[in-house]
Amino acid sequence: MAAKSYDMIVIGAGPGGYVAAIRGAQLGLNVAIVEREHMGGICLNWGCIPTKAMLRSSEVFHLMHRAKEFGLSADNINYDLDAVVKRSRGVAGQLNAGIGHLLKKNKVTAIMGEATLTAKDKVSVKTDKGTEKLTSKNIVLATGARARELPGLEADGDLVWTYKAALTPPRMPKKLLVIGSGAIGIEFASFYNTLGADTTVVEVMERILPVEDKEISDFAKKAFKKQGMKIMENTMVKKLDRQKGKVIAHIETSGKLEKAEFDTVISAVGIVGNVEGLGLDKVGIKEDRSHVVTDPYCRTNVDGIFAIGDLAAPPWLAHKASHEGVMVAELIAGLKPHPVKPESIAGCTYCHPQIASVGYTEAAAKEKGFDIKVGRFPFVGNGKAIALGEAEGMVKTVFDAKTGELLGAHMVGAEVTEMIQGYVVGRQLETTEEDLMHTVFPHPTLSEMMHESVLDAYDKAIHI
Repeated sequence: MAAKSYDMIVIGAGPGGYVAAIRGAQLGLNVAIVEREHMGGICLNWGCIPTKAMLRSSEVFHLMHRAKEFGLSADNINYDLDAVVKRSRGVAGQLNAGIGHLLKKNKVTAIMGEATLTAKDKVSVKTDKGTEKLTSKNIVLATGARARELPGLEADGDLVWTYKAALTPPRMPKKLLVIGSGAIGIEFASFYNTLGADTTVVEVMERILPVEDKEISDFAKKAFKKQGMKIMENTMVKKLDRQKGKVIAHIETSGKLEKAEFDTVISAVGIVGNVEGLGLDKVGIKEDRSHVVTDPYCRTNVDGIFAIGDLAAPPWLAHKASHEGVMVAELIAGLKPHPVKPESIAGCTYCHPQIASVGYTEAAAKEKGFDIKVGRFPFVGNGKAIALGEAEGMVKTVFDAKTGELLGAHMVGAEVTEMIQGYVVGRQLETTEEDLMHTVFPHPTLSEMMHESVLDAYDKAIHI
């Protein structure tokens, strides 16, 4: 059977791949997309979206317990874990169906199957009905990543879970150990802790949320401990002894080994790129520790082959993947897009309290040799935060003292994952402190704290 020819073939239909395919089709390209499992990828089916649905349930549950504060009453407050999970899966299912519709609407040929590169312009797809052969001068690899498994700490879906089991739990954990305190680990710790699990978080680095600004990490740690979480930093889980219905964890802190018993362990120790079976070695594509090496335009070392999203360089975030997908499609269509700047990508963590940041931390800005000005503003100084009953949190801004450039913004507290975009836009527009000071923020809003934090960096804050 002759190979079908396309202007662009995308392998993987996650937030990078499906967006690349749609943008390519909008620009008049004849596009095929190959997906082996779920339209929308991990993000939509087993990551960003269903976790947010579950975290919303735990947030409402937490608020129900605070009813009295708001002059309300709620008796016999409880939850049905199966119903929480069912709602989460329903949200993911609704969006999954939506992706199929969008691809169809944009006339993208969608093929369910497993793709392998057989040459730099040829793809073989193993489907239910046999093998399809495709050819294109432009191939976009968007196969994403999966949970990293450490020797001896491998998931089994029963006692030791990765994110998939944690999203469809076989039971409610009573005593939970979370290994890793990045966004995924902390979100699951927050969810299960709120629902009543006795939760311990272990982080190998010197502090939890290690990519965040230290002040933000410290603030979050205090809040988590207040909620009853046990936080262990500079700590390593050496091994897990699995027994019937329980796990004995061997935990090492500063050379001291102790044993602790848990009924459930969630492993969230990072990700590895899905490079297996793609035929990368056959074509000669360079890899670095399971991730494909690319230039700022997501081009690999092989002409006509691109890699985007979690398969390529960090930050490993869905919105970065989508933006790269658009950029690559525009590049293939002959336009001249700007490369994606990693330091302009915001990171959001949907624990309680929420965490959001963009740009350099205070420490990173100093390391890069900037002379800086730092501003801070607490939630307790904001009228809307107090009215919402969310007076715990802070906004921190870092400026270049010489030019007034906003180098970084870091927040912890209610709704900061929505607020961060104001600073992202500011950075994109190359805003200075003066522009931000002259911007009128509506009252009463949480966003006023963003203004006050800027003012504070220049000793002009009003409400503190």
